[in-house]
Amino acid sequence: MAEKNDEDLLRQTFAVARRARAHGMHPFGALLAGPDGAVLAEQENGFMPDHDMTGHAERLLATWASKNYRPAQLAACTMYMSAEPCAMCAGAIYWAGIGRVVYGLSEKRMKTITGNHPENPTLDLPCRTVFAAGQRATEVIGPLLEDEAAALHDGAWD
Repeated sequence: MAEKNDEDLLRQTFAVARRARAHGMHPFGALLAGPDGAVLAEQENGFMPDHDMTGHAERLLATWASKNYRPAQLAACTMYMSAEPCAMCAGAIYWAGIGRVVYGLSEKRMKTITGNHPENPTLDLPCRTVFAAGQRATEVIGPLLEDEAAALHDGAWD
């Protein structure tokens, strides 16, 4: 049952990513769910309008979460994201204290899609490596539904 819920919530991030793309952003989306699976917040990519290279959906959502919830609460939450969090986003998730992440598209595959695009020079560094360097556990599920997640980027990096 938990796996189906993970897939449903992950697909919801795909809808957020599609919405981001329709708004002229890069096609990334994230959401934060409480321990009961209730969605607490959603976040589109925030690159535009200022060309903020740190405006990744996951980083923006982790910042919001850390301002609105205590680490003890966030330890029981899950962040779902359309793509694996990069090293910066994984660090933000770790520092916010979010206990679990579920992602669609791996960084490794993302790099094959974007290449060395100037707006997304992908770091091929697994989030598990970043989290493993920390002092508290962060559960990681992914890649999950990777082909669906990859399809969000069709034509986005041409």
